[in-house]
Amino acid sequence: MISPMKRILFSTWYTGLGGGETDLLTLAQSLPSERYTPHLMLPRAGKLSERWQASGWPVHIVPFRGATTLFYPPVWTRLPVVGRIARLLRDQHIDLIHADYHSLPFVAGAAARVGVPLVWTVHGWWFRPWPWQRDFFRALPTVARSHSIRAGFLGKPPFMPPERIPVIYSGIDTQRFQPGDGSALRQALKIAPDAPVVAMIARFQRVKGHDVFQDVARQVALQIPEARFIVAGEDAFGVAADAKLRDATLQAAANDSILRDRLHYIGFRHDVEAVYHAADVVVCASHFESLGIANLEAMACGVPVVSTNAGGPSETVLDGETGYLVPPRDVTTLALYTLLLLRDPALRAQMGQAARRHVAERFSVAAMRAAYERAFERLLTDASSSVSQPPAL
Repeated sequence: MISPMKRILFSTWYTGLGGGETDLLTLAQSLPSERYTPHLMLPRAGKLSERWQASGWPVHIVPFRGATTLFYPPVWTRLPVVGRIARLLRDQHIDLIHADYHSLPFVAGAAARVGVPLVWTVHGWWFRPWPWQRDFFRALPTVARSHSIRAGFLGKPPFMPPERIPVIYSGIDTQRFQPGDGSALRQALKIAPDAPVVAMIARFQRVKGHDVFQDVARQVALQIPEARFIVAGEDAFGVAADAKLRDATLQAAANDSILRDRLHYIGFRHDVEAVYHAADVVVCASHFESLGIANLEAMACGVPVVSTNAGGPSETVLDGETGYLVPPRDVTTLALYTLLLLRDPALRAQMGQAARRHVAERFSVAAMRAAYERAFERLLTDASSSVSQPPAL
């Protein structure tokens, strides 16, 4: 058993609050405070650091540019920032590191210098290692957020045995995300209490399919004119292309005579659960989702989902039981299932209840915490083993 009060440094390049960062906060908040002190390392301040500090945990700003998918480990693990991170590890007496992809080569290099065990979580299916990176990744303890992510990361054929990478699903706080009253948000948006509402929660990024959602909304509105639509989310990471997409999306909605007075873009919401409470159906229109946190949050709130089946949603949504799964970009089928749910309150209620049970049973915070604690304990108690030690660099 590990000794109490271990200092864990979570490192990430992302400073906003997307799905991965929400995961990170949920994990840190779930860890027993008598055993772990969560630290956070970022290249700059942002919404994530604000939330972290609000929990009373240390934040360390170490400027760095996130690793690209082409990074060359023998060089990147020796860049000047590696020395700065190594000093941070020594000065803060860090016992264990949990990294993301974009901070990984720098943190792995620092961990090797100081002798601190490290584990990283792969969140994106597109981070497929190049041949010159494979030995680097083979040497690192790794966790995947879904089977789809793991399969995408390992490729075909897999460059190492899949069983080397356990899958730990995101844990959903079912106390925060539970059925609730959405009347306040409806009132704020001037939506009638009995109007059917369809929502989407997604940052502005082309893969999220805002254009697909608008097409779905248009088809639904033609069939149910009193229906209203809410989209929550921002260009979370300050990327110029995402900001351009946001502006074009908002303009397209404003120019559409059907959507202009029916579709509400409300930006980033700290109280995103209020959006689920106001919704009758949640749609995930993404071309691909690594996991699909919004689907899980919606289901925990007792709201059925109509989602793309590409990637993580195929593992989290029970088709025909907690919602419906549809091929990506299939506007017609997304709209048909959305209309089916809007027109059948009994079916919505049945699916919503099943959805909440499903999340509580399969995607609880307790299950996520227990799985990570087992991984942390193995690393902390056997830091000198070849499996848990960072790679020799």
